[in-house]
Amino acid sequence: MTHIKVIIPAYNEAESIVNVINDIPATVDEVIVVSNNSTDDTEVNAKKAGATVLKETNKGYGYACLKGMDYIANQEKKPDIIVFLDGDYSDYPEELTKIVSPIINDDIDFVIGARVKRLREQGSMTGPQIFGNWLATTLMTLFFRAKFTDLGPFRAIKYDKLLALNMEDKTYGWTVEMQLKALKQKFTYVEIPVNYRNRIGVSKVSGTVKGAIFAGIKILGWIFKYSIKK
Repeated sequence: MTHIKVIIPAYNEAESIVNVINDIPATVDEVIVVSNNSTDDTEVNAKKAGATVLKETNKGYGYACLKGMDYIANQEKKPDIIVFLDGDYSDYPEELTKIVSPIINDDIDFVIGARVKRLREQGSMTGPQIFGNWLATTLMTLFFRAKFTDLGPFRAIKYDKLLALNMEDKTYGWTVEMQLKALKQKFTYVEIPVNYRNRIGVSKVSGTVKGAIFAGIKILGWIFKYSIKK
């Protein structure tokens, strides 16, 4: 039997977090919601929905993901697969089954849920997001011959492979860092097309000019750092 744990970084997602947790398939062993300084009912609602709730006071997407990983590292029984999923209900959590399928059935190391245009709800990704994804993945293709088309947050990875990446980014660069390090370590990977809808609430990254700029700088910084790294 394959053991799966889900890590959900969440900052003020009280309106959406219950929907996300409820739609995660029952095959998952544990859902871990990491509250990243939430000031609303995110933590209360997540607990009521059956999730394990952790608190990370350092603000940043990567900080929250690392907190979830630290929690798992201290558990006696380790999972086979870790799934990362946002708490805003823009992804379809029930599609977790097809995200983990290549790992379980084909021994693939790493799977990205790709938010392809034909499966995206109108307005679910902003112009800067679409351009940023295109630029980042194009540069990864040029520098590393990668076949990525998205930096989608809905992703699954073998637990031992995740540990081998030695993830370190604390904020916006988490997703691209994971993909770049997976390329460097020659992990097997695939993209699975996923549906994507308008999120509940306002995005903390693409919903603000500051967030979009800092995310872009972080992402490009990681790509150029790895392009010159031996």
